[in-house]
Amino acid sequence: MNTFNQSLFLAINASSSMPRWQIDAAIAIADYLIYLVPLMLAALWLSGGKRQRETAVRACCVAMLALGFNQLIGLVYMHPRPFMIGLGHTFVAHAPDSSFPSDHATVFASVALTLLCARMWRRGALMLLTGLAVAWARVFVGVHFPLDMAGAVIIACAAFVIVMPLWSRAGESLTRAVIAVYRKVLAWPIAQGWIAQ
Repeated sequence: MNTFNQSLFLAINASSSMPRWQIDAAIAIADYLIYLVPLMLAALWLSGGKRQRETAVRACCVAMLALGFNQLIGLVYMHPRPFMIGLGHTFVAHAPDSSFPSDHATVFASVALTLLCARMWRRGALMLLTGLAVAWARVFVGVHFPLDMAGAVIIACAAFVIVMPLWSRAGESLTRAVIAVYRKVLAWPIAQGWIAQ
């Protein structure tokens, strides 16, 4: 499996002879498209609909639990990144921590899965396609292996399965609590009509 992972990495990883604009584009995708996730969740929340707000909170819960799992995995299993074993080419600086699973891919998979299961097809598809682009780019620029991305999807699915039965019991109460805090903290812009109540 490790040989397959490394071979697939080398097939995707950029070479030093590639045009700089391609590498720069991949770096931008790898580093900056993650900000689309909070923007998407904020847009869902600010739409003001009950279903949208519940889905945004649920997506946050799934993503946070999945990232927690990633931290635990990193504590018990150290999988070196490609540059730590001198494999391929690396075009961005990164801490020499465990590569498995990818936090970026975990966040995208968690949010996309939550949105798709809530039948928010367009938003879910956008998160899915963007997540695939980010996953490819992070392998392309040399900071992850392909199986780090597969692991991220598995972790996201596990987190979703755990959150869903808990959500049916406490999700509505949690959403109401978050709404109450939101309305208190942002009372002034809400009163001005700048954002939804």
